Amino acid sequence: MMGKKVKKEAEPPPKDAFDPLSIESKKAATVVLMLDSPEEEVLAKACEAIHRFAEKGDENRSSLLALGAVEPLARLISHEDRTVRRNAFMAVGVMSSNNDVKRHLKKLNIMPSIISKLSPEEDVVVHEFATLCLASLSVDFTCKVQIFEHNGLEPLLRLLSSTDPDVKKNSVECIFNLVQDLPSRVTVHKLNGLPPLLDLLRSEFPIIQQLTLHTLESITTDAETRTVFREEQGFIKLLEFLTTKEFSDLHADALRVISNCLEDTESMKLLQGTGGLEKLLQFVITPTTPEVQSNAVKAIVRVAQSSENRKILHEQDVEKALIDLLASENNDVHSAVCQAVAVMSKNLGSKDTFRHLNGIRPIVQLLNSVGNEVKEAAAQALSSLTNGNQLNAHAISEADGEKLLVQLLQDSCSRAFVHAAAVLTNMASQEALRSSILTHRAIQALLKPLQSTDKHTLISATQAVAALTCDAEGRAELRDAGGLPPLVNLLKSNDIEICRNACWAVSVCANDEPTATEMCKLGALEILQDINCSLNRRNKFSEVTLQRLLDSNLSIKYSLTGHLSHTDITSDGFYDPGQAKVGHRVHTLEDIAKQVINQRRAVIAVNGKPQDQVTAESAEDRQQDSPTEPRISSVLNSKGSSRTSKTKGRGRQEDEKQRDEDESKPEAAAVEKPWTLPYDAAFHSLIAEAAKMVLPKNEEAQMYTALAKLVCDAMGGPVDLEKLHDFPWELHVSELKFELQSNIIPIGMIKKGTYYHRALLFKALADRIGVNCSLVRGDYNHAWNEVLLSSPRKSGFYPQPQCYIVDLMHKPGNLMKCGTPAAIQYQTI
Repeated sequence: MMGKKVKKEAEPPPKDAFDPLSIESKKAATVVLMLDSPEEEVLAKACEAIHRFAEKGDENRSSLLALGAVEPLARLISHEDRTVRRNAFMAVGVMSSNNDVKRHLKKLNIMPSIISKLSPEEDVVVHEFATLCLASLSVDFTCKVQIFEHNGLEPLLRLLSSTDPDVKKNSVECIFNLVQDLPSRVTVHKLNGLPPLLDLLRSEFPIIQQLTLHTLESITTDAETRTVFREEQGFIKLLEFLTTKEFSDLHADALRVISNCLEDTESMKLLQGTGGLEKLLQFVITPTTPEVQSNAVKAIVRVAQSSENRKILHEQDVEKALIDLLASENNDVHSAVCQAVAVMSKNLGSKDTFRHLNGIRPIVQLLNSVGNEVKEAAAQALSSLTNGNQLNAHAISEADGEKLLVQLLQDSCSRAFVHAAAVLTNMASQEALRSSILTHRAIQALLKPLQSTDKHTLISATQAVAALTCDAEGRAELRDAGGLPPLVNLLKSNDIEICRNACWAVSVCANDEPTATEMCKLGALEILQDINCSLNRRNKFSEVTLQRLLDSNLSIKYSLTGHLSHTDITSDGFYDPGQAKVGHRVHTLEDIAKQVINQRRAVIAVNGKPQDQVTAESAEDRQQDSPTEPRISSVLNSKGSSRTSKTKGRGRQEDEKQRDEDESKPEAAAVEKPWTLPYDAAFHSLIAEAAKMVLPKNEEAQMYTALAKLVCDAMGGPVDLEKLHDFPWELHVSELKFELQSNIIPIGMIKKGTYYHRALLFKALADRIGVNCSLVRGDYNHAWNEVLLSSPRKSGFYPQPQCYIVDLMHKPGNLMKCGTPAAIQYQTI
């Protein structure tokens, strides 16, 4: 019998099971704690909640960092569950924009985990937020290195072809950050990254296009990348981009890429062949935004780097387009135009064209600009325009450019100074412009740059000094302004180029005696001698400079070298301080005059011009074509005609009269007069006597003989060779030193002179009456004069002149051929 059915009761749940619990939390801290849950559903929801919270603002991201959310999230991006992984990436990606979070993520070595999730198998949302995180982190140099070292560039380039625009945007942004460093820049084209980058130019999102252009601008600085760029038809695609009006806001960026590529000749040929050059010029002449115009001009600058391209641009009348742009009020456009003018001016035709188009005046006016960049570019343009072009230099002067350029020397940065100094150097080659530049105190403006530590500033300053001091006016200004000490100090520079330019400037300044003397006081001779003894520091100018300095200071030249040639014409103020050792300083006459009388050899001085005549002599007299004639005429009209005591007495009376007049003036006691070499009346008389006795002679030999006899008579007469030791010249000179209470003895006062006294007197008199001779110092108080004589004409021509030594001691007037026993004996007795 069947029993009645009874309902089966449900089994009770296990005692260890936890009933499902729905949690709703309003505290971020609670959700952060959930990130450590073992349940995937809890993890996914917690990550999602953190993502939503982080999206609301940067303060929320900072609070999540403080709550410790970053470490567990960094672990969860590698979770096995796709949902957890995706939500964790969303949270990390949003939080990574916070600077503090970035620094924390960098410490966690999260880069390998992120890069590994860029694989094609991964969810597109993971790609989006993983690339977002990398884009945020890649602004840091250390992170860029980590991305590159973990091969992150390759998957990023692959994701440029993603269907998701956010992935493209984040990927290209990260790539842009990476290619700021050379290794990534070079690697892009090796990984075939140019095709997907160029495809992004057709994107419908402007931000993607802009990031792509910025990336292309960076990578095309590499020569190999530019080659691949051409092969991938990058030029054609960019030109298409430039002709699309809807992309006009990005044309400036595209022009910067083209500007980079035009560094290569092949690119220029391609641009010309595809009609791109005309399009480029169209951007210059068509009114558009200043940024587009300035970038178009910068592209022109790149094109004009080669002479062939400059010729093509000149034929396209690019000069007119550039000058027209100067009417713009935009500083960037002005700067770009000036740079283009500077490059185009390397073409000789363009130099003149800019002037014919009246383009120099507006460029000069840009020197008044507020911005340093514009002033620098304008000065650079003017430097190029005036290089080898005197008409352009005059055009700058007509635009009153000297004042602005000198002002730029004082108020500008080093680069602007370099260009301004170059313009003034170019202009100073013309005397009229040089004088105008000096009136604007250019020398004073160069003093501070001469003490600069910048190499280019020092080189430009010394070159400008050399250009402005090639006449007496400029050298006088340099002396008065105190410019000689810093200039001489530059000779000590260990930089070869600075030293070479300093040598050149010193050699120019050494063209007059006052400047040369002052530089000698500052130690220029010793420095130059040291330079010329050094194999490393010696240069092509140092030897010339030393020689020129000596040529302008014959006293020092004779002391150091022991030789004055017939072209070395002595003048009043010349003195013989004796033989000086190389590297030792030769004291000036003023310094010697202040010394207490000593036992050293007397210093013989030459001064045959009365002080009143020196004062009255005009600059015109000193600049006569023939220096001999005015000397002779002054001698013949002189009152002093003999070497008698009466003459000497008259000289003393004149000195006393002058002294009385000076003392009668009230300011005489307050103002100390500068030291001057005393007038030598006896030497003055000898000059007149030499002119009367020597110049009427018809033959050179007779002239030398007559002058030798005059010198011999003046210095104690002939001395027999065997009785030379009895000739009391040393006692006589000592008595003169004691009488004068000075170590300096005027040569005219010496009545008993030996070889070197007579040779010096012979040279001094010969130079004043226009007779050629040299002065050579020997050993043991010996010196002699060498003269050149030609034998009578034979066979229709004059033979080579022969060198003779003039006897002034034993047989006065005897001419001994150099190298003969008699001559050798005279030189070595």
